[in-house]
Amino acid sequence: MSSTDEQDYTETGQTRTRLPGGDPYGGAPRRTGRSSSRSLVTVVGVVVLLIAAIAFANRGDGSSTDNSSGKSDQPRTSSTAASGTQPVETKSGGIPSGFAHSGQGAESAAANYAVALGSAEMFNKARRDAILQAIMTPPNVTSSQAAMDKAYTPAFSQSLGLNTDGSAPKGYTFVSRTSPIGTKVTEATGDSATVEVWCSGLLGLAGDKSTNPVTNSWFTITMKLEWTSGDWKIITHSQQEGPAPVPGDDKASSSDEMSKAVEEYGGFTYAR
Repeated sequence: MSSTDEQDYTETGQTRTRLPGGDPYGGAPRRTGRSSSRSLVTVVGVVVLLIAAIAFANRGDGSSTDNSSGKSDQPRTSSTAASGTQPVETKSGGIPSGFAHSGQGAESAAANYAVALGSAEMFNKARRDAILQAIMTPPNVTSSQAAMDKAYTPAFSQSLGLNTDGSAPKGYTFVSRTSPIGTKVTEATGDSATVEVWCSGLLGLAGDKSTNPVTNSWFTITMKLEWTSGDWKIITHSQQEGPAPVPGDDKASSSDEMSKAVEEYGGFTYAR
């Protein structure tokens, strides 16, 4: 192509090519892509802003970045939101242990201790003593064991359809489980904390001829905890009924289904 066929437009930065048959643009300089580029940039900018707004909204009040310096120990979204703290990995006498020296650690300890106190193992004297040894402060172990012995009597076991030693009769499955629904610190200092644990519980004897079928209950356990020997331990604990929701319309399962569920579904280690 000769030099007469191509002309540089230095003011626009474009190269204009003359084609056979005359200039299809009527001799006028061709419009640049600046207008369309501006429109494209505007559209892209709006889309980016929309995506950023949606992402920000989905983060919620409780989200934070790794560089956040105002991170609180308490969930900011709601009282029942998970804090993200991982459960402990150590156990003492089969009970989770090694909780953090913090409000969250006290709540986690209380939740796991509530599970232990509401377990079927509490009906066995030897196992009950081991549980109390693991979760009570050393000065209160003996008195707590004595108090529990007065509560878990052979007569009490028989009233639930159990043998006098707390074991289930042959062909039956004893169910006693506590599931924490939420925790709340009501009082705290550096080495002590009072924690309330709202719980749902199952108690009864599953079997074809059981006169004490498994029933559900709701209650709140209040624990006064003390930081001792590198962990949270219970000084005292008490229990009261509720809060309880309105019962639903669920159809009660058969004794076989309940027995199978108890045998197949394991529990959890709780962390606040």
